[in-house]
Amino acid sequence: MAVGLSACVVLLLSVCLHVKCADMPEGVFQVECRERYFLLTVDLSFVGEEPLLEAVDGTGVYPITERYAATCGYSVSILPLQGLMALRASYFSCHAHHRDDEFTFSFRLTATHQEEEVTFTLDRKCSAALPWSSREVTCEENYMEVSVATEVACPSGALMGDSNVLRLTPSSITSDWQVMFQKGEEQLSPMNLSDAQKGGYMFDLTDRRIVFRTPYGQPDSSSTEVNGVPVEVVHATLFSTQSWVVLMVDLVASCSKYVGSCDDTGSMVWETPDLLYPSVEIPQLSFGLNGELMGQSDVEERGYAVEKVNGQVRIRIPYDAEGRHRKSVVSGHLFEFYVYHLYVEQILVNQDQTETRVRFHNTLASPLLPYPVFTENRTVLQDGAFTVYLGGVPEDVALTAVRLNTQEYTVTFTDISSRNFTEVVHPNDTHGFTLELPFDDPVVLQQFSREDSTLQYMLDINYTLTVLPENEPFFHLVSIEALFTDVSPPAFSAECSESGISFKLDRRPVDSLWVITVGSDPLTEELAERHGYIMTNDSKTLLLHAPLFSHGYEYTNITLKGSLGTFEILVRDRETLEVQSSSVKTCPFTRTEFIRCSPDGWMTVVTDVSLGAPSGESVKVSLADERCGPKETAGTRVLFSFQVNSCGSTVKFGLGHVTYRNEILEHKLVNMNESVTERVGVQCTYQLAHLHRLFTRYRFEADSEGIGDIIHRTPRKPELSPTINPRAPPTTTALTQQPTRTPVPSESTVR
Repeated sequence: MAVGLSACVVLLLSVCLHVKCADMPEGVFQVECRERYFLLTVDLSFVGEEPLLEAVDGTGVYPITERYAATCGYSVSILPLQGLMALRASYFSCHAHHRDDEFTFSFRLTATHQEEEVTFTLDRKCSAALPWSSREVTCEENYMEVSVATEVACPSGALMGDSNVLRLTPSSITSDWQVMFQKGEEQLSPMNLSDAQKGGYMFDLTDRRIVFRTPYGQPDSSSTEVNGVPVEVVHATLFSTQSWVVLMVDLVASCSKYVGSCDDTGSMVWETPDLLYPSVEIPQLSFGLNGELMGQSDVEERGYAVEKVNGQVRIRIPYDAEGRHRKSVVSGHLFEFYVYHLYVEQILVNQDQTETRVRFHNTLASPLLPYPVFTENRTVLQDGAFTVYLGGVPEDVALTAVRLNTQEYTVTFTDISSRNFTEVVHPNDTHGFTLELPFDDPVVLQQFSREDSTLQYMLDINYTLTVLPENEPFFHLVSIEALFTDVSPPAFSAECSESGISFKLDRRPVDSLWVITVGSDPLTEELAERHGYIMTNDSKTLLLHAPLFSHGYEYTNITLKGSLGTFEILVRDRETLEVQSSSVKTCPFTRTEFIRCSPDGWMTVVTDVSLGAPSGESVKVSLADERCGPKETAGTRVLFSFQVNSCGSTVKFGLGHVTYRNEILEHKLVNMNESVTERVGVQCTYQLAHLHRLFTRYRFEADSEGIGDIIHRTPRKPELSPTINPRAPPTTTALTQQPTRTPVPSESTVR
C-alpha cells in the first residue's frame, strides 16, 4: 500500500474543486495516536449526526460504510452520550501508508454546517512506540485482526539450512499462495487469496508483519463456548510451495463475544476465557475505559474487581465508574442506563516463548434502571411559606414547567414575584430546584376548622421534566400540607406616645383568615393614606401609628387638664365579617387646644382665648349666644361643649358639605374707659353624604365625625355699650395665628 504523498495531495486538491474545503476548526476534531490504532473524534454538534467519512490514498477516495469498515479495519461509532463520532483505524487498515513502523492516515469528512456543505481533510502520521509481540490479536467491535511477525518459526525438528527461521518478504506472497480455513474439526477447501478477499477477508504483508482481518459472522468462522463464555474463532492457514518447501503460516483469531451483564452488587460484568490461546504462564491482564489501561492501584482505588473462576476472567465495573457515560430514558417513568467503553489487554506466552498479545474493544450497556427523582418538604411553619426541594435531577433532564394545584406555570415565575425557583447544581452530575411559595398565595388551598381551631394549607405540585436532547417529558407529582393547630385571631400590642397610639402585630401565616379593620373599613394602605395613619406592612410585622385626632379615635373625660383618647382595631372573620376580637388602647393626652365634632352633633372645644390679645381683666366669656358659657375655666383657658346647631351657631353650605360656625367671645376691660373683645372662631364641617339628619330641633345624626377648626382673630374694640348678636356670622378679620384644624376625616372629606 506504499503510495507517494505527492499523489495524495494532488487527489485532495482535485476533490476540493467540487466541494467547499475548510480549515479544521479548533476543538471540533481531536486526533490521537494510540498503541495500535489511530483515533479521530468529531463534535456532532458542529457536523450534524450524519457526516460522510471517507478514507483517502493514492488510488482514490473510499466511503467508510458499515461493511467496508469491518473489512478494512475501521470502527466507526456515533456516541450520542458524548455528542461525538469516533473512528478507530487499525495501523494495518486498508488505506494506511506504512513504512518502518510509521503509519500515515488521510481522511476526508463532508458535513452540512450552517446549511452549507463543507469538507474537511485530515492527515496524520503515527509511530508504533510499543514493541510488537510475535502475535497480536485485536478483537474490535466489528472485526477481528491478527498479525504475526514475518520471521516464521518452523516446527520443532524441521531445518531450513542453517536456521529454523524463514523470513517472508512482500514479494514472496504471490498468486501461488492460498488460504485454507478450519471450522471446528472440519478443514475447508483451499482458496486463492483473491477469492478470499472477495469473500470479505483481508490479507496484507508489511516489512515485518503478516496481517489477516475478518468481520464477525463470516461463513468460515465458528461460534462456540469456552468455559461457559461465547467465543468466535477464525482459523486461517496461509500456505505456499517454494523451492520444494511447503510454507505454512497459522493465523488464528479468537475473541470473547460476551456482551456484558449486571449483578446484584451494582456492577457491570464482562467475561473472557482465561486462556484463549495456549500459555505456559499465568496471563497478564490489564484493562480500563475509553482506551486507557489502568494500573493495579487504580483498579483497587476505583472499586473495580477481577476474578478468575472456572477458567474465566471476570471483570466487575462499578456503575458509577469514572469514565462511564450515563443517559436518562423515559419509559412511563424515568430510567437511566450506563455505557462503558471497555478496553482489555491479555498477554500470554507459550512453550516456545512466543508472546501473544490480545486486545479487546467492547461497548457494554447496562439495562434500564429506575431513577428516583425525589422531593423534600423543607417547609417551616413560622416562615409562612412552602419550601419544597426537588432533587436528584440528572444533568440531562431539565425542569420545564410546574403545575401548582390547578394552575400551570413556567419555572421562572416571571409574572409573580412572590414565587421563586432556585436551581442548585451538585458535583455528582445532578441538580435540584427549590420552590418557595407563600401560604397566602392565591393558588394555595386552605381549610379552616372552627371545631378544633386548625388551619391546613394544601399544595399539589406536578413537575414537568424533560429528557434532553430528545425532549421526552415525564411528570413527578407530590402533595404538600402545612397544618396549624390552636389557631386564634391575631392580637396587637399597643403603646402611647405624645402624638398618638402605635400598634404592632407580629405576622403569622394564619392571619390571612381574618380581616383587620378600623371600624367597618379594612385596614389597607389606601385607608392609611386617606386618614393620615403611618403604616408599614410586610410578611413579618404590621406597624400602625394612629396620630391623635385622626379617624377612629373616641375621646372621654375631656377637661382642661387633658382627655382620654381610645383607638380600637377590630379583627373580623374574612367570610362572615363578624368581629372575632379587638385590640383597644386608651391613652391620656394633654393638649393646649382641642376641638371635637362628634357624630351626634356636639362640638367640644378647649382653647386659650387670650392668645395674641392685649392683657386686661376678663369680664365675661361666652359663645355667640352669651347665655352659653364655658363648662370649665382655668385662667384664660376655657372648655365649651355644645350642640352644633345651638348657642348662636350659623350654618353654611358648600359643595357636598355643611359647616356649623360659632365664636368664643372674651370681653376684657383694658382700663376704666376702654374694653376689648377677644374672638376665637370655632367650626365643624360635616360631609352631606354622611348625614342622616342635617339638623333638627331635637336630634343630629352623622356616620362620622366632622372636621373641626379653631381660628384666633385679632381683637377689636367694641362700642361703649357693645351688643353681640349670637346668631350673626363672625366678622372676618386678619388672622394673628394660623387656625388650629383638628380633622377627623371620613371617606369623602371636603375641606
